[in-house]
Amino acid sequence: MATTAVDMRGPLDTNHRRVILASSLGTVFEWYDFYLYGSLAALIGKHFFSGLNETSQFIFALLAFAAGFAVRPFGAIVFGRLGDMIGRKHTFLITIVIMGLSTFLVGVLPSYTTIGVAAPVILIALRLLQGLALGGEYGGAATYVAEHAPQGKRGLYTSFIQITATFGLFLSLLVILGTRLGLGTETFEAWGWRVPFLISSLLLIVSVYIRLQLHESPVFQQMKAEGKQSKAPLTEAFGQWKNLKLVILALLGATAGQAVVWYTGQFYALYFLTQSLKVEGTTANLLIAAALAIGTPFFVFFGWLSDRVGRKGIVLTGCLLAALTYFPIFKGLTHFGNPAIEQAAATSPVNVVADPQACSFQFDPVGKSKFTSSCDVAKSALAKKGIPYSNVTAERGAVAEVKIGDQTISSFEGTALDSKAFGEQSKAFGTQLSAALKTAGYPEKADPAQSNYPMLVALLAILVIYVTMVYGPIAAWLVEMFPTRIRYTSMSLPYHIGNGWFGGFVPTIGFMLVAWKGDIYYGLWYPIIVAVATFFIGLLFLRETKDVDINH
Repeated sequence: MATTAVDMRGPLDTNHRRVILASSLGTVFEWYDFYLYGSLAALIGKHFFSGLNETSQFIFALLAFAAGFAVRPFGAIVFGRLGDMIGRKHTFLITIVIMGLSTFLVGVLPSYTTIGVAAPVILIALRLLQGLALGGEYGGAATYVAEHAPQGKRGLYTSFIQITATFGLFLSLLVILGTRLGLGTETFEAWGWRVPFLISSLLLIVSVYIRLQLHESPVFQQMKAEGKQSKAPLTEAFGQWKNLKLVILALLGATAGQAVVWYTGQFYALYFLTQSLKVEGTTANLLIAAALAIGTPFFVFFGWLSDRVGRKGIVLTGCLLAALTYFPIFKGLTHFGNPAIEQAAATSPVNVVADPQACSFQFDPVGKSKFTSSCDVAKSALAKKGIPYSNVTAERGAVAEVKIGDQTISSFEGTALDSKAFGEQSKAFGTQLSAALKTAGYPEKADPAQSNYPMLVALLAILVIYVTMVYGPIAAWLVEMFPTRIRYTSMSLPYHIGNGWFGGFVPTIGFMLVAWKGDIYYGLWYPIIVAVATFFIGLLFLRETKDVDINH
């Protein structure tokens, strides 16, 4: 077709700007919707999982968040197939409508206290719909923009899509902060948290209008005119070993590491500030927002740079740098965010001395388990207070003790106690524990006067820059790996398995590992191991693609 022969080697023209803007703005709104839940996970846990104990509330709220990520690969398969058969434009019109409506309904869904167990069931169903929709969104937007981009500028053009995920988070944080400040903390936590979800209906209208202005990808139009589009994209993409092998390598050697670096740098960092360091929620959100403002331009920089030096080296370097520096950076966050915890842990370390056989892995998704052993009582009390501790083995059958510096507090066996007696004992133990921790210098909350906010922003900005290294070039790299006729399907699956499963579970797995070991940094081992594995697999088995011709 004549329209596909336009010289795309010149500067960014009006048509290209429109394509990038339309695709990117629609994706901003989709990610805004998706990020709301992640930012409000703690509050959502209280409203929709209030029938569970406190620790399980937060973990199960994170699991509900992760459920949306878990189904993203299925959305990639469903919508990827449609995108390769009927076109890019119509497919990501469908995804944005599903995403927007699901988010709006979260804002009007009654809580657990109103409709009981139906509340978390419906919430999870809506999260699944959101995940399915987002599974089809990214591949469509990335493929659509890349197929409009000139040769030699695909990294730059698609990097604008990569910005949108961060802009979506940035926008959601601003709306949450504005609502919280406007209504007050008490009102916001009671019902005001619903407002950002309801606002998404306005964003949905704008997004649909923008998407309706788009024309189909010229590469797809040409392929369709020549009768070359795939009749069975799933079979071609995953039923033939040559392509399936590339899909697997793209997952393990590119997107898995990219995903864990991304979610550690944004979501896990936010959870670490609020849950482990006890930084006030509004302050933590502002710190993340400031870091995003500093780091976001680097998405475009690394996209542009990948057009010159290649995608592979930048992405893998980002994975390696993150793996090597996560521990010192997060320890730096503790030092500058809540130095009292660091000082107390150094001068009066907390140890739980207990029989390992009496210690449970305290994860109770249905609220039925009873953690009443002396070890469980001690660890549960410390976990709720966000206190780092070490485990020391005691004699079999011994009653657990909590040692705080030179102080020793005996826990109690609650297995044989009725609920009233157990509650009284727990309250007495908690009071004694709190007094000992206060004496040892452990703070209940981070003291703003002791926090070094410029250094916190600097460290968080480094985490965001790692995100830009791995995420800025990834869309172009994935698009260039696969042929046009099955591109949407083939690139979407590894991207969404990587980001949906490897990345989406970073906060959940990290929090559970910390609760298990007592070490507030222990959750970092998961993203570090995945990032290192991706570095070596990508280095050995994936090729550089920046100079390939994607018009076939």
